[in-house]
Order: sequence, then structure tokens, then C-alpha cells
Amino acid sequence: MACILKRKPVLVVSFIALCILLLAMRLVNDATFPLLLNCFGQPKTKWIPLPYTFRQPLRTHYGYINVRTQEPLQLNCNHCAIVSNSGQMVGQKVGEEIDHASCIWRMNNAPTKGFEEDVGYMTMVRVVSHTSVPLLLKNPDYFFKEASRTIYVIWGPFRNMRKDGNGIVYNMLKKTVDAYPDAQIYVTTEQQMTHCDRVFKDETGKDRVQSGSYLSTGWFTFILAMDACYSIHVYGMINETYCKTEGYRKVPYHYYEQGKDECNEYLLHEHAPYGGHRFITEKKVFAKWAKKHRIVFTHPNWTLS
Repeated sequence: MACILKRKPVLVVSFIALCILLLAMRLVNDATFPLLLNCFGQPKTKWIPLPYTFRQPLRTHYGYINVRTQEPLQLNCNHCAIVSNSGQMVGQKVGEEIDHASCIWRMNNAPTKGFEEDVGYMTMVRVVSHTSVPLLLKNPDYFFKEASRTIYVIWGPFRNMRKDGNGIVYNMLKKTVDAYPDAQIYVTTEQQMTHCDRVFKDETGKDRVQSGSYLSTGWFTFILAMDACYSIHVYGMINETYCKTEGYRKVPYHYYEQGKDECNEYLLHEHAPYGGHRFITEKKVFAKWAKKHRIVFTHPNWTLS
């Protein structure tokens, strides 16, 4: 009986020490915490990131210029959630978790209304392709009035984004900020576009233009997010081997529309002789970046070798 009584304080102290260790690891690197839980046999444990205090002053990103003020983007996030447009998000029920991130990033015209349970309802940064701008303008009140606190970052080639009156997309954006003065719309500079092409060549050994490729919105999102975020949690993005995995989950290309199959689209674009997004190639690069930055991928989980 005496031995049992002596062991009790030891067990209590050990348990408290373990709790403190887990809490410390979560505070030090919140991005890897969901993966740490897997080690304890809790792969489906609900994870809500802890609030952060700012680690550094607001950063200026000179590659992104405000359409109305012509000032560069100022953005600094702590823990970022990047939400994929993939059908992988259907049924995941991680909306509440996503909305607890410091900054929630979305892409193109991916909606939240009607999908809040799976993808959340908040949007702080939305990165948009020049080809998707007309899709936003189909519902301008929703994107630029109701979501006036959202930062929009539009990327596109110089021919569409030029400011001399001949840039078709830039002209659309100018009219938009005139109609919605509170809209925070930024465009990617020509120099930043060249930088993103250069990064693609450095990482893959391929010239984007000569290989007949178009960078994806995901690529531009990662380039900015790695510069603006302390840590990143990516939801719903598949890795480069997913579509070759036996028994993989077949889902729509986008969570908000039926029709195209995700893996079919990936393979079609990857092998297109011209004009395709190299989604699979890009995913290989993202996995490489995840080893150098505080980036984790879940729903599905990525295993980084």
C-alpha cells in the first residue's frame, strides 16, 4: 500500500510534465502539432490552432500593388490556413478549425456560402487568376462589398495587367475599385511575375514558356504565403503520387461544382503539350518547400520523405 502511495505523486508529475511538453511543442511550432497528434493514435483529433502574438512588424511586399492607391501590399500573418478548391474538402468538416487561423487564404472564386461546415466562412486573402476575375464580377456585391475586408491579389500576364488603358483585366479592376471604394485589390507586378517564372525554372530545371506551361494560382499563393506567414496549414491538396495510389478517393476537381474528376484533370494538364498547368510537378516542389518552411498538408495528409 505504501509503494502505491509513493508512485501516485510520480505518475501525477509525469503526466503534468507530458502535458507541458505537448503544450510547449504546440506553441513553438503550431504547424506540426496535428502531425504530432497522429503519433499518439489520434489522427482525427480536432485541432484548433492557438492564437498568436505578432512575431514581427507588418511586412511590405513590393511585388503587389494596390489598384486604387498604388501602394505596395502590407501583410504579415502568423498561422495561415490555405484552403484548396479541391473536392477533397467535401465532407471534411474542418470549417471551424480553418476559421481559427490568423489568416485564411482562398483561391479564385471558391465560395464559402453553403460550404461553411467543410471550408469555413472567413477569408482574409484571396489569390485570383486573371482568368477568374470575370467570375468574381458575376457576383461583385458578394466578393467586393460583403467581403470588403478581404485582400485580393490578382496575378496575370503583362498584356492583361498593363496600366496604359490596354490591359483588359486591369481595366476591369479599376472599374471595380471605383464602384467599391473599400475593396482591397492588389495586382502582381511584372517583376514579380518574372520572379515566379524564375523560381519555377530554378526548382524544376524547366523554362515555363518553352515547356508550354502555365503556373497555377496555387503556385502564386505559395510564393506570397511563404513570405507572409510564420507557419502554413494546407487543407485539401493532394500530393504528386496521390492519383497513382491504389484505391484513392475520387472527387470532383472543385468542391463547389460537379463534373470534372480531379485526377483526370491533373493528368490532362500535366501531359498537355501546351497551355497546361503542371499540377503534379508543382506538388513535388511544394513538398520540397515544406521541408524548409513550417508547412503541413492534411485532408489528405502528406508524408514528406
